[in-house]
Amino acid sequence: MIKNILFFLIVSFLFSCSKSDEQVITINDEPWTTKSFTLEFEGLNREYILHKPKNFKENSPLVFVLHGFGSSATTIMSYSQMNLISDQNGFLVCYPQGTTLPTGQTHWNANLEMSSINDIGFLSKLSTEIQSQYKTNPENTFVSGMSNGGFMSYTLGCNKSDNFKAIASVTGTMSGKDWNNCSPISNIPILQISGTDDKTVPWDGTMSTAYGWGGAPHIKKVVEFWGDLNQCNQIEKIDFPDIDDTDQSTVSLTKRKGSPSGNEIWFYTVTGGGHDWPGSWGNRDISASQEIWKFFEKHLK
Repeated sequence: MIKNILFFLIVSFLFSCSKSDEQVITINDEPWTTKSFTLEFEGLNREYILHKPKNFKENSPLVFVLHGFGSSATTIMSYSQMNLISDQNGFLVCYPQGTTLPTGQTHWNANLEMSSINDIGFLSKLSTEIQSQYKTNPENTFVSGMSNGGFMSYTLGCNKSDNFKAIASVTGTMSGKDWNNCSPISNIPILQISGTDDKTVPWDGTMSTAYGWGGAPHIKKVVEFWGDLNQCNQIEKIDFPDIDDTDQSTVSLTKRKGSPSGNEIWFYTVTGGGHDWPGSWGNRDISASQEIWKFFEKHLK
């Protein structure tokens, strides 16, 4: 009898310890809206920031925003204010971080000669990982970027149109290699914003070919290339009101439409504009971020 009682007490004690241990090691994932993560890819721990609005639901769009040369994910998240637009519309935003060159600058390898980093593979892998984990709509995954981030957006448009269904480039263009070799699997919509006085990425195609940056023609020719791919045969022109005459620039939009697939090509000319993200600095007549989402929203599947 005593042995039975002792056995019962020992079992009860062990069960209590086991239950207590389970409670100690249980970790609750606290709710978050903006958070940093890493993804191991080809031996590197690649960083990125996600913004998940409180009204986010499964099957929502996913928008990538790529920083410029020498910049960072945190910086473009701050000045683009894309999180606010995400909060208003319920889509997920990803701000990936580029790697650092031996010379110290962060960059995206938009098929450039100065880098061997596989950013095409990394960004494609990241897109599918996020789609799987958060159940975003793979047909509504888009990429946008500033300057070098715009170059990289075109690179993804040329090489990974099965992953990224539309791109938006602000002050970027196609690298020389992309211009000479672009042959996308799918014809996708394109948005381009260019300043006529941009000295960093001149819109007339005179950027130096050093390191593989230059080689593409005037940005108007680049836009025509994508318009022809999409068989756009209609043109609509819009002049935006000059609501802030202190910025010494104005904006017009040319839309190429009529594609059998419904894809459109939107080209914003910022007359007098420089290497700017309209709405954050430079031109104040439009918000580049709002125009980008308007464009992506137009092409939701």
